[in-house]
Parts: sequence; C-alpha cells; structure tokens
Amino acid sequence: MTYVMRNATGNIVAVLSEEVEGAEHISPNDSELQKFLNTESPEQRAQKDLMKSDMGLIRVIEDLIDVLIERGVMMFTDFPEPVQRKLLARRGLRKEFSYMDELFNSDDDTFMPPPDEDGEGFL
Repeated sequence: MTYVMRNATGNIVAVLSEEVEGAEHISPNDSELQKFLNTESPEQRAQKDLMKSDMGLIRVIEDLIDVLIERGVMMFTDFPEPVQRKLLARRGLRKEFSYMDELFNSDDDTFMPPPDEDGEGFL
C-alpha cells in the first residue's frame, strides 16, 4: 500500500509504505504521485551534474596515467596492487565497450553474411 503526506497547500511532500497518522492512502498509479516521484530537486540535479563531471574527469585521469606510462615518466608497477587491478579492470571494460561499439554502431548499415567454405556467397 502507498501512503502520502501533504503540506498545507495539498502538495505531496512524502511517500510512505505504511500508514501513519496524517497519511493518506493513494494509488501507486496516481498521476500526482508519479509526478512527485519523477521530479528532481535542485540538489538532486546538482548531484547528478557533479557525478557526470566526475565520470568525465576519471576518463581524463586514466588517459593521463596512460600517457605518463607510455613516456616513461612512471611505471605501471609504481602503483599499489589494488590500483593496478582497478586500472586493468577499467582498461578491460573500455576495450570491451570499444569492441561492442564497433560491432553494433557501425556507420555501414548493410549486413554482409560470412562467406561459405569456398570463400564466396552465403553459407
């Protein structure tokens, strides 16, 4: 069951899973409830923007580490083992994502079936 609390102007201010004093039973499909659940506060928007920025910065730091290692400024083994594992895991995920992106997001919309045993035609 879904219950809501309202403020003095009648707007939903809280959603509850149990009935408490002053709570009103409401259908989970109620449009007003759905609007309340899907509305982001300024704090939530700011937090989401910060997380997006963090993700972009993480990519920059990864690339910076790769450049420093390639130029011999630092060695991969200079990092503690837990950091090495994280870097290797991220590198693997990025490689896998890149492969999947190439596989499924090709600009070429034509499908070429594999050749048959003679190297021509269809299987």
